Amino acid sequence: MSIQDEQELLSLKAAGRIVRQVLDAMKAEVRSGISTRQLDEVGARVMKENGARSAPSMVYKFPGATCISLNDEAVHGIPGDRQLEEGDLVKLDVTVEKDGYMADAAVTVPVGRVGGQAEQLMICAEQAFQKAMLVARAGFRIFEIGRAVEREVRRSGFAVIRELGGHGIGRTIHELPHVPNYDDPQARQIMKEGLVITVEPIISSGSGRVVTDKDGWTLRTGDHSLSAHFEHTLVITSGPPILLTAG
Repeated sequence: MSIQDEQELLSLKAAGRIVRQVLDAMKAEVRSGISTRQLDEVGARVMKENGARSAPSMVYKFPGATCISLNDEAVHGIPGDRQLEEGDLVKLDVTVEKDGYMADAAVTVPVGRVGGQAEQLMICAEQAFQKAMLVARAGFRIFEIGRAVEREVRRSGFAVIRELGGHGIGRTIHELPHVPNYDDPQARQIMKEGLVITVEPIISSGSGRVVTDKDGWTLRTGDHSLSAHFEHTLVITSGPPILLTAG
């Protein structure tokens, strides 16, 4: 969406704050032995306490309040009985609806101590996001975000998952424009002030190809390599973007 007035910005900020609260509460509970369902229950409780709802459940009938993906699972992991183990990489992806507006963010969290490659992958996802922020501004084109992300990811020796990327958001989860994580010549839209999008590097330590699990939701790397995900919802301005989900 494109913000039309101050009230819309305030409503989006309110949704963004709840996303941050949910992520912070879930992240605080990440430990060996906890199940992904228990983590999801933490997120659902914080949403309810704030008068918000799970957007994936509303829009797509996703079978969980949040998406929780482990290790080679890139996105859309379904919460269940699986317990976290030392060394796991956990992707927490939260999208909420509050008073008709939506915001979306994700973070990758280690369970205890993780290997060097896993740590570097997490760092790379966030660094790629920060590089993208330099061009996520009015007057730049969408593909410049993807170019910045992919350059940083490749520089670090990893690969972007091209099938997955950011998107417009606001009144529903996935709106136009699509925001690729690579230099896509088709993504030529010039960003204007007030545009609301997500920027979300989703990367892997392998080839970057993904496949869909039998559950019909979970996307995992085809070569079972590790993946990492970092995301915020933001508003484009003439200067640095407004990060709605940064707290």
